[in-house]
Amino acid sequence: MLKLLPKLLLLVLLALPLTILVKGPLVAAQDPTEDEEAADDLIAEDEDDEAEVEDDDNTELTEEKEEEEEEEALSGDMKASPNADTTILFVKGEDFPANNIVKFLVGFTNKGSEDFLVESLDASFRYPQDFQFYIQNFTALQLGAVVPPQRQATFEYSFIPAEPMGGRPFGLVINLNYKDSSGNVFQDAVFNQTVTITEREDGLDGETIFMYVFLSGLGLLVVVGLHQLLESRKRRRPTPKLEMGTSSHNDVDMSWIPQETLNQIMQSRRDKASPRRSPRKRAQKRSAGSDE
Repeated sequence: MLKLLPKLLLLVLLALPLTILVKGPLVAAQDPTEDEEAADDLIAEDEDDEAEVEDDDNTELTEEKEEEEEEEALSGDMKASPNADTTILFVKGEDFPANNIVKFLVGFTNKGSEDFLVESLDASFRYPQDFQFYIQNFTALQLGAVVPPQRQATFEYSFIPAEPMGGRPFGLVINLNYKDSSGNVFQDAVFNQTVTITEREDGLDGETIFMYVFLSGLGLLVVVGLHQLLESRKRRRPTPKLEMGTSSHNDVDMSWIPQETLNQIMQSRRDKASPRRSPRKRAQKRSAGSDE
């Protein structure tokens, strides 16, 4: 036994380093395995999160599509037929005065090979930020016109914007509703834009008032000028001269005229001043003078 002890100790001493050396790689091998498991767990969690995010995105897209489909179904949104063309013409231009008639013409062209039945034409004002909200809805014009293939038709429509809407923008939507001979229903948005309702100009503006005041002043000046002209013409007319008889206080020297001539002159003046006498009295006077 004593002889075997040294050998056992030698084996123990040799086995112990080997055990330590072997155990180290085993522990090192075990540690990466745990790290790999942790990494795998993290990757799995990330994949699960991505899958959940993708599922959420798909769910949201599906819900949005469903909502859009529901809105289209509720609003009755229909498309126009590829075999038809429409045009619009505003009679007075794209000017929309409040409380005034707005008139337009809609042209419809049938490019297909079957008849189209144009049923109605309607117009409405919408909220400019969201055309789903109606502000003013006008009465639909019932047409009931059949347009044969390769033919055209024109329809007239008019409406009156409300007076409180003046000075603000609104969305104007004009729809033409029609269907083909197979019963397929179509709707064409002939006009779908934002327009501004102009205010009605009933009152007098500053320029109009100034024009009236200026014309009134000008007319007054013309009247005053004509009056002054007439007055000046009246003043320029010569006044009629009155012949006055000579009196004794005149400075004319008449001493050189014979007395008989002066008596005749004075007598003639008296005759002119006195009222006219009849020829009979004149004859009597002359005969009386001759007798003397």
